[in-house]
Amino acid sequence: MPDLASSPLPVLDTHNDLPWQLRERWGGDPRAVDLREVQSHLHTDWSRASRGGLRAQFWSVCVSSALPEPEAVVATLEQLDLVHRMISTYADRLALAVDVRGVEQAWRDGRLASLVGVEGGHSIGSSLAVLRLLHALGARYLTLTHNDNTPWADSATDEPEHGGLTAYGLEVVHELDRLGMVVDLSHVSADTMRAALGATRHPVIFSHSGARAVTDHVRNVPDDVLRTMAAGGGVCCVPFVARFVAADERSAGVADVVAHLEHVRELVGVEHVGLGADFDGTTHLAGGLGDVSTYPVLLDALRRRGWSRRDLEALGHRNVLRVLDAVTG
Repeated sequence: MPDLASSPLPVLDTHNDLPWQLRERWGGDPRAVDLREVQSHLHTDWSRASRGGLRAQFWSVCVSSALPEPEAVVATLEQLDLVHRMISTYADRLALAVDVRGVEQAWRDGRLASLVGVEGGHSIGSSLAVLRLLHALGARYLTLTHNDNTPWADSATDEPEHGGLTAYGLEVVHELDRLGMVVDLSHVSADTMRAALGATRHPVIFSHSGARAVTDHVRNVPDDVLRTMAAGGGVCCVPFVARFVAADERSAGVADVVAHLEHVRELVGVEHVGLGADFDGTTHLAGGLGDVSTYPVLLDALRRRGWSRRDLEALGHRNVLRVLDAVTG
């Protein structure tokens, strides 16, 4: 097998916060910075994405969960508009995709398939109508919470209020099922994970969460939840965020991300693990995995530990595509 560092395997990443950076640094104008050129102050640009084999990306539509819900809805629509404008600005490099057929068409056209995930239930303003509109505008996953509880779901990083999901939270999950939107369980409490898994008819994802048995952080996933997730066909996409993959984030490196990937594979099978780096959403990444050019570094480390080409393809894109196809039809 050729060295994957020189022959990148196609990667579908489930979480990248470049749109947030565009909003915060350049007022939401995707033309204000040339992403065709290397931008060393960002983790993401098209030159490094190409070198890293990044072929499909869920762009995160993320706004502060501290916003009042009406303001959060407006900010979310602005961010979704930003993603659409970014795709239009770089139409020679990017293509919007809402299902597997769209991803495959983007690949045939030599473009980076651009999908949309909404990071946080506060973005729907406790309104199923808003959720339906976000779906109509191209969003294909909803993270049930961000850093704070919603009126209907508990977050991993807030004080529990609901014991997981309220009755309305269950309605949200059922509507996601009906629409064909993926339920994303990153950021939510373990009780919310369990309640959502009991409510959905479809496979779920964790868009950027590690294994709690490897690193005991509330943002990571307990083993019992990983087993239930896998039984339903879901995928846990491991991040490169230092504090999620290592007890001492100052020493986090490639081996720590490998440990999370191997734990999930050994516990529930290679069909249930993916990549959700969280580039441009954190300032502290595992050493050696500092931007979108570095996926081959991780994949080559896994190859040297005995992962086959088929295993790496499952991890890199096939598993998430399977979930996307199962949910969107």
